[in-house]
Amino acid sequence: MALKELETIIKRLRAKDGCPWDQEQTHESLKGCMLEEAYEVVEAVNNHDDDNLVEELGDVLLQVVMHAAIAEEEDRFSMDDIIDGISEKMIRRHPHVFGNENAKSADEALRNWEEIKSGEKGNPSLLEELQKIPKALPANIRAEKIQKKAARAGFEFEKTEDVIRKVYEELSELENTIKVGEESQNLDKFGDVMFQVINLSRFLGLNAENTLTNATETFINRLGSVERLVNQRGLKLSEQTPEQLDLLWEEVKNHRHI
Repeated sequence: MALKELETIIKRLRAKDGCPWDQEQTHESLKGCMLEEAYEVVEAVNNHDDDNLVEELGDVLLQVVMHAAIAEEEDRFSMDDIIDGISEKMIRRHPHVFGNENAKSADEALRNWEEIKSGEKGNPSLLEELQKIPKALPANIRAEKIQKKAARAGFEFEKTEDVIRKVYEELSELENTIKVGEESQNLDKFGDVMFQVINLSRFLGLNAENTLTNATETFINRLGSVERLVNQRGLKLSEQTPEQLDLLWEEVKNHRHI
């Protein structure tokens, strides 16, 4: 089944005698669906599940076609416009493939991409570039993107040790606001800590979003092991003191009951 056939199906669903739910959808109402489907694609990739990946990529494609159908009904743009636009962009930003330029590494290809992109946008200022990074992105990802752009402009620590010191500095400031009871400052100071921790992950070559996801999964698994251990001993999790739970947690962690 070709893309045109999928477009025909969506148009049929949005027709007057089509599906009431599909008829009611707008660009605004579908925002959450697009985010959800994109995350489900990432989940399928993480799980190395090809069957699920095929399904979830289809759901993302459905969202694209739905947005195109809505826009076409309003004579704004069509699916052809979307395909033409991305095709032209890929050719234009890969002169080392479709033109006479050279790029001997992935890093060089990425630098070329960014330079071409900047030229297309009228060589915006650093502030304009940072402001264009979508606020709808997960905060970790947005912070990392902003840090990378700032680094390319020279706003960068020289060594990992410098970043670690900055993390401790921000953490110390947060600790101080907590001690003196400046609750109004806690939000900003905690945000500063988070921002520098993400900066540290970047210096270490780690993905902050992925590392937090992995840490959360580890927490879930270990907590489940603690619960099983408590049940095996004929106890109740809700009746354990914080000290007892801490001992159980260390037992699970040290014996890798996960």
